[in-house]
Amino acid sequence: MTTTATPASTEQRIHLAALRLFSRQGYAGTGIRELADEAGLSPASLYNHIGSKEDLLVRIMLEGNDRLERTAVAAVQGIERPEVRLARLAQVHVFVHGSFRQECRVIDAEFSELSGAHRQLVLDQRDAYEAMWASALQDGANSAVLSVADLRVTRLALLSMCTGVAHWFRPEGPNDVYDISVRHVDLVLASTRAARGRRSIRAGDLTLLDRAWFDLALPDQPDRQASA
Repeated sequence: MTTTATPASTEQRIHLAALRLFSRQGYAGTGIRELADEAGLSPASLYNHIGSKEDLLVRIMLEGNDRLERTAVAAVQGIERPEVRLARLAQVHVFVHGSFRQECRVIDAEFSELSGAHRQLVLDQRDAYEAMWASALQDGANSAVLSVADLRVTRLALLSMCTGVAHWFRPEGPNDVYDISVRHVDLVLASTRAARGRRSIRAGDLTLLDRAWFDLALPDQPDRQASA
């Protein structure tokens, strides 16, 4: 019995074309004609499906940020211990950034290209997501499980470290994205000097998300089909 892949819709082709070009040469460096060519359309046909080039960028950002936030919310739901919440947030952030690398690179690099209401929408998403990190760090500091001298600087530094996976991770490398996510948990715990009493806390001490959880939470991981 043979199976055939379902052809991508025109909207999907445009979306993926924008991802590839924005990731490779930047939003400002991508023209409408290039986008149309990459999607296999004429410029006139392209405008039948999009309002503007910025509409494509904001869609990429809103969809990507929504996926990250939804996955993070599910990961920490019902979890009270702040060190476990922080560890799971790190896992999700790294796993998503390693699995959706093109998308995450565009979101990370092109925010300044947004204007007006589009910019505020994406900023509100980002603030809501980062508030989960801020809460875990604050609760950990309050309970003396985490040592955090400056909450804002620590949050931004940890996010920057975990976001960097989108730029250097390759699925054909020696470690898969799940392994990388667990290794980052140890880096995050070490950076915040996580401890119970005099005993340091490591990834192996916590109830982390397993591979099966990510398979269910993120069934559309693009790196399973092709590298970016």
